[in-house]
Amino acid sequence: MEALEYAKDIVCFNTTSNLSNMALTCYLEDCLKQMGFCTERFEYDDQNKVRKASVVGKKGEGLGGMAYFGHTDVVPAINWFSEDHGPFKPVVQGGKLYGRGSCDMKGSIASMLAAVERFKTSTLKKPIYITCTADEEVGYEGAIQVKENSKFYQEMVEGQTNTIIGEPTLLDVIYAHKGGCSFEATARGESAHSSTKMGLNANWTMIPFLVKMKELYEDTQNNPEWQDAEFDPPTLGGNIGIQDYPDAMNVKKPVSICRLGFRPMPSTKTDLLIERITKAAQECDVELVVNRGHGAFYVDPKSLFIKEVLAVMGKTEAHTVSYGSEASVYTELKRRVLVGPGDIQQAHTFDEWISVEQLERGADTYADFIHTWCF
Repeated sequence: MEALEYAKDIVCFNTTSNLSNMALTCYLEDCLKQMGFCTERFEYDDQNKVRKASVVGKKGEGLGGMAYFGHTDVVPAINWFSEDHGPFKPVVQGGKLYGRGSCDMKGSIASMLAAVERFKTSTLKKPIYITCTADEEVGYEGAIQVKENSKFYQEMVEGQTNTIIGEPTLLDVIYAHKGGCSFEATARGESAHSSTKMGLNANWTMIPFLVKMKELYEDTQNNPEWQDAEFDPPTLGGNIGIQDYPDAMNVKKPVSICRLGFRPMPSTKTDLLIERITKAAQECDVELVVNRGHGAFYVDPKSLFIKEVLAVMGKTEAHTVSYGSEASVYTELKRRVLVGPGDIQQAHTFDEWISVEQLERGADTYADFIHTWCF
């Protein structure tokens, strides 16, 4: 099948991260087996007891070759732009395939399947690996399962397989991206009617901590020591959300919660960031939970591997992006890079789409990698 047909099929599966992706994983595993892949399957129940699965396939013998990584889960589709077709009923209009996940990143998986279909197993000199994981959008649990349990993944590491993570890059070569680090601070008070002198509103404890976080944010935005000119924007970002309970205005709030998120870059002193936030929490008497997350991804843009990828694609320059990917998990694979069809600006939107031209070019690009590394 062509990439567009695969993409239509894959988008039809509602694999929002809070739901099971089992049906799509079965579909993909069947596709791989029909194309001559041996497969491994990894299942687990997520924290909400929802069954998830990832699949790893190998076509051909030996070590080395090419590895492709994609994810099957998608973000929620809220306020979808069209009443004529829902987010999981793919439609092609004006040269664009609309549907949740069409860009991030089911279209990429479709391009890879279409590329592999062009080659016969008997002519391969080195193997092709395809991995499709669960839960990339909510913590990389599927990728972690593969890394820890897959024999095929250990083969990739042993052979230092040339690895493509198929996130949407408009088919640019991406040698680095930011990571993720999050914090949850909780201030506690004592509930009481707001007309009385009883109780304590937790927000009065939280506010001094917020002041310190505003100072930290301004520092990361303006101090060159926190910045990295290889990225646009060259900063850690710094997103914040604040909630208190209950909503009623005549109740002194017993709980106030602040959630912070930063995007460390390869050069970021993450330990210093954690130390500063931890100290502020202690000084302000708020509870703090630190989620270090997964680190940034970086491959030397002057390395022979990046030069080889650029040569295969007929390009002269590699780039960086500010979002994250499972490249942060697969750290043992030194020859890894992001290359995928679709524009990240279309990902997660209310009218997510990928151009048919990008799907076709994606299949051609992945076929070029297969021809270069597996023949």
